[in-house]
Amino acid sequence: MSRRVTVVTAVHAPSARFLPEAYGSLCEQRLPDGWEWRWLIQQDGAGDGVLPYVPDDVRVSFRQGRAGGPGVARTMALARAEGPYVKILDADDQLTPGALARDLAVLEADPAVGWATSRALDLLPDGTTAGFPGDPEEGPVERGAVLDFWAANGFRAQVHPATLCVRRELLLALGGWMALPASEDTGLLLALNAVSRGWFSARAGLLYRKWEGQVTGQSAHTDPVEREARMAVVAARARALGEFGWRYG
Repeated sequence: MSRRVTVVTAVHAPSARFLPEAYGSLCEQRLPDGWEWRWLIQQDGAGDGVLPYVPDDVRVSFRQGRAGGPGVARTMALARAEGPYVKILDADDQLTPGALARDLAVLEADPAVGWATSRALDLLPDGTTAGFPGDPEEGPVERGAVLDFWAANGFRAQVHPATLCVRRELLLALGGWMALPASEDTGLLLALNAVSRGWFSARAGLLYRKWEGQVTGQSAHTDPVEREARMAVVAARARALGEFGWRYG
């Protein structure tokens, strides 16, 4: 019987047109013998704007539900998740060749590593890519390191939460994504790092699309009052988990 990695994608109507490119990047993945992927697409809200872009593939499952933001959509998708690992793929992003296999190699090699991330490249509207400054060296990410860096560098993590691959049971134990209007993926990343070691791969694993409709580019995302509240609760959760002393691995 094949072992499975579940890929989870939250989508809303404006980003649905990018799903075929995300699907193409999934189809290019070459997994180790005995492994397979399944793609869970969860629409944030109801309506007919997403389904026409969902690939006709038995490995792809589509559902929709009440609107609550990408974190709610991803967490709802976990009800359908199977297998030991969950990989995040936003609807407008693309995996690079070999990304899933590298994640699996890390997590299978060391049971004490709870999650894996990789380098991300911005995918610009003209098709070119650009890297981020300050990527860490390839290797383990120790407990608490992400929170320390994030707090000291203007709430910017040194590893990108959109590249996350995580052990499913650990993800469920932490309650999925945070109930926030944004930064829910950063909140999860910091919580994971509070209780477990992670890994960073220096090879690019994700093309992070920059486009006019992305949620992080909207004015509401940078509203200072909301942003301060988001950052406060993200930090408080991670610190509380660290102080409780519970850890994975």
